[in-house]
Amino acid sequence: MKLQNTTAENSFRYSWLLKRMYPFFKPFMWRAFLGFLVAVPVGVLDGVVAFALKPYMDYVIGQKDWVINFWHLNVTIPSDVIAFAIPFAVIFFALFQGVLKYLNDYLSSWTSQRMTNAIKIELFNRLVYMDTSFYDENSSGTILQRYFNDCTIASSGLVDNIKGIIISVFGSLSLIGVMLYSSWKLAIVGVVVLSIAFVPVALIRKRVKQNSNENMVIGGNITTNFNETYAGNRVMRAYCLEERQKQKFTEQIWESFYINMSLVKRTGWMGPLMYLIASCGIALVLGFGTHLIRSGAMTSGSFASFVTSLLLLYKPVKNLGNTLTGIQVIFVAMGRVFELFDVEPDLKDSVNAKPLRGLNNCIEFKNVCFGYIPNQEVIKNLSLKVNKNETIAIVGNSGGGKSTLVNLIPRFYDVNSGEILIDNENIKNYTMKSLRENISMVFQDNFLFTGTIRENIMMGNPDANEEALQNAIKYAHLEEMLAEMPDGLDTFIGERGTSLSGGQRQRVAIARAMIKNSPIVILDEATSALDNKSEYIVQKALDNLIQNKTVFVIAHRLSTIKNADRIAVINEGELVELGSHDELMNIENGQYRMLYDMQFKRQENMTV
Repeated sequence: MKLQNTTAENSFRYSWLLKRMYPFFKPFMWRAFLGFLVAVPVGVLDGVVAFALKPYMDYVIGQKDWVINFWHLNVTIPSDVIAFAIPFAVIFFALFQGVLKYLNDYLSSWTSQRMTNAIKIELFNRLVYMDTSFYDENSSGTILQRYFNDCTIASSGLVDNIKGIIISVFGSLSLIGVMLYSSWKLAIVGVVVLSIAFVPVALIRKRVKQNSNENMVIGGNITTNFNETYAGNRVMRAYCLEERQKQKFTEQIWESFYINMSLVKRTGWMGPLMYLIASCGIALVLGFGTHLIRSGAMTSGSFASFVTSLLLLYKPVKNLGNTLTGIQVIFVAMGRVFELFDVEPDLKDSVNAKPLRGLNNCIEFKNVCFGYIPNQEVIKNLSLKVNKNETIAIVGNSGGGKSTLVNLIPRFYDVNSGEILIDNENIKNYTMKSLRENISMVFQDNFLFTGTIRENIMMGNPDANEEALQNAIKYAHLEEMLAEMPDGLDTFIGERGTSLSGGQRQRVAIARAMIKNSPIVILDEATSALDNKSEYIVQKALDNLIQNKTVFVIAHRLSTIKNADRIAVINEGELVELGSHDELMNIENGQYRMLYDMQFKRQENMTV
């Protein structure tokens, strides 16, 4: 699946998305509900100032005592007491609202981050088990954008926006309550007009979805460009590609700018339109309110309280409109997140898969065909049998399918037709974990993880004892190298092991394969990128690795090929010749003999 071709087609199925999100919300539900509960008084207290204006204007400014009828009792509050109490009450309620707001922010942040962590962990758990082809099809930037950024937007944004909606809704309700208390007639006018302001929000849903998806794509491309600039910095320097990378990045940044401005152009009118509608409402209220005051149906204090409530109401209404727009972006991100949860690896264990417990007899390719792209076969009807403890060298023209062939053994890919057998059992009938535990691989460019040399070697077998570790170091010829390191085995190596030379990285990788002690060994051009001195040391380490093992070796070094029990010549995905060095050299006009004359003869002359 190409992640860049996202559709987020379920982004308008709100109940379905919330149902999918519920398992991640459930463990933190009570703390989240407590945060949402605290948000209620945070919003309600917005109406305190507006409510206080009515008694202040009517009784303090009007210099009248406030007579309250309470259960047939008349309670009189002098205007001086009201004048003294109202300012302190406003300060108290503001302080109380501030404390509640802090508590609400803390609870919502805690909940959203815990949800984000849970989704990220679950997505990463799925990512590590995706097929090799998945990584072939998707760039690092797109994967990072989809598996990291989208879930942050989906989870943290959801909680924050729900909190914002609660505060805005209850703030609006409290202010509307004050308006109704002041004048129900004016309140109807104000509420109807402000309700019209929400109409535009429903009109931009699809545009938000399209913009969000486009931003995801360009964001992934930008991240990929960063990763390539970092990982390929030497190639960039060697080929003077700085200007190319700068131009590419600049174009991507401007593309992102135009996408965002396109949305602003289509949605930026919402704020002014809502303001215009609110202004119309205020104008109507002022005109109608003046009539009510002059007719004696409303006091000036009630009118002041009402107008203040209406003005204050504009903020939560505007926030609510913005929140509803933002929450659509979140639902689009949620739609993309759950697209990832629905992506399943193509390669899975069969229902009755059993563990592979070593190699007892042979590995056999039977009429194997394979291609990365449909109808474009890289391996064509290839049959080959390799006996236990036999070393077979695979040679042939570049791009002929040598590496592809060995990558089929650990099921990095599945064959299109035919079958691969281990001890006369199709490898699909073994669990992939046990299959790969029985195979050690050393590549041309071995990847080392950030950490110490010890940690990288022990990845081959985390349960290995100290004796096994020291033997791996000895037979991988690492002792001299480690003696020169400041912290020996515990020397920290940087990302991808770039602080080590190519030969040093290879020997660490060989030690990692050696401590794994698997019965099957695959060497894919393990010495092709090394200088002569490094190649000599690495070759000695490889010779130790492959003793008493069944070995597939793709090599360019003549001695390795000549010492193999048999040599398989692969040309354009087909097995064209098979035999020992001497047998193949005796084939007149043979493929191996031609290859030897072109590539290997010079090596033999140099060693004489």
